[in-house]
Amino acid sequence: MSNETEQSYRSGLTRRESLKIMLALATTALLPGLAGCEDRSKTAAASPAVAKATGEHWPELDLAPVTAKGYGKDPNLIMPPESPWPLTMTASQLTLLAVVADILVPREGSVPSASEVHVPAVVDEWVSAPYETQQQDRVTILSALAWIDDEASQRYGKSFTGLSKTEQLSIMDDIAYDNAQTKPQFKRIAGAFNRLRGLVLAAFFCTPEGMKDIGYMGNTPIAGEYPGPSAEAYSHLNSVLSQLGLTEHAYPVS
Repeated sequence: MSNETEQSYRSGLTRRESLKIMLALATTALLPGLAGCEDRSKTAAASPAVAKATGEHWPELDLAPVTAKGYGKDPNLIMPPESPWPLTMTASQLTLLAVVADILVPREGSVPSASEVHVPAVVDEWVSAPYETQQQDRVTILSALAWIDDEASQRYGKSFTGLSKTEQLSIMDDIAYDNAQTKPQFKRIAGAFNRLRGLVLAAFFCTPEGMKDIGYMGNTPIAGEYPGPSAEAYSHLNSVLSQLGLTEHAYPVS
């Protein structure tokens, strides 16, 4: 997506499509670390004394609570609701997210960028869902986006979407990772940005285009008679069974 401010992100997904990807995202191993198991202090605002000592700034967001109900314990999977909860991200947040997401997952040849496969819409679905994990992520993701815009304003006097690519990358490079080289004022945002990056990448690889990019071949119908496992698969299975001492209990191959 272009970083020019006059261009706003618009989702090309229906709610059913974004919900489908969000639900796949909720069950995928691609999203590391459940938010509920993370150390939330890493993304909470520092005390005034710590902030002054490190030069850190952190946005204090006043987010309206999400009060919508979820699917419940017995959802109708045959005819699921079209819009089970309202989306909560603003147009400016989605546009900023689209620019950041495309820095993380740019277009490469025939592989589309994150915004081209509507990752921002999936993230919007995720942070708007009325569940504990998603609502904890909502604070983290929206705080990270607000910090990025604040940092752009402090450094360059513009919003992040209005910066040149070089200026944008100068900010991204400072918060990309939390390691020994990370400056103290960027420690907290590096933790939040790690969650944002993980969510963007996982959402991308849950899309059909992302699955194709990593060579995932599941959910593909086989025409004609099922050929059965390949010789390589049988060889691997036999090796594992032998290691576990279960060869004698295996079904004979006809």
